[in-house]
Amino acid sequence: MTPVRRATPDDAEEVLRLRQVMIDSLARSDPSTAWHAESLPVLRARLAAPDGGFAAFVVDHPRRSGALAALVAGTIEYRIGGAHNPRGTDGYVFSVATDPDARRRGYARACMDALLEWFRERGAVRVRLTASPEAEPMYRSLGFVPKPDPLLELRL
Repeated sequence: MTPVRRATPDDAEEVLRLRQVMIDSLARSDPSTAWHAESLPVLRARLAAPDGGFAAFVVDHPRRSGALAALVAGTIEYRIGGAHNPRGTDGYVFSVATDPDARRRGYARACMDALLEWFRERGAVRVRLTASPEAEPMYRSLGFVPKPDPLLELRL
């Protein structure tokens, strides 16, 4: 069994490193890491608030002390309820990343299992994510199904 744990403030730099691994894998990514300095104190504060609506689950790297092998992060949020989700509690998954030299060992799946359990414990009845083509088979095996929901975005 893969040892998964909740990320702590001490993991913040490694969490950002793995988030950058994920960003770098996207077709239109910006390889700049200048944003890390501004993001780091905010991330540390979020990781220090275990009862908040944000969680990150990680696996320690088996061959590099102090490094992380995998990361899954998500938030739980309230939306006004509806017929399929009366309490309006939704989970959102993002920043799923595995260190390139630690892939194909089930680390991301183990982290996803922990995050999904965290969502269940908080009453989420729906979990949403955006998947890369490479990761989609794993998500489908966990029960995720594609939805045709259109997404619009406004940058402020």
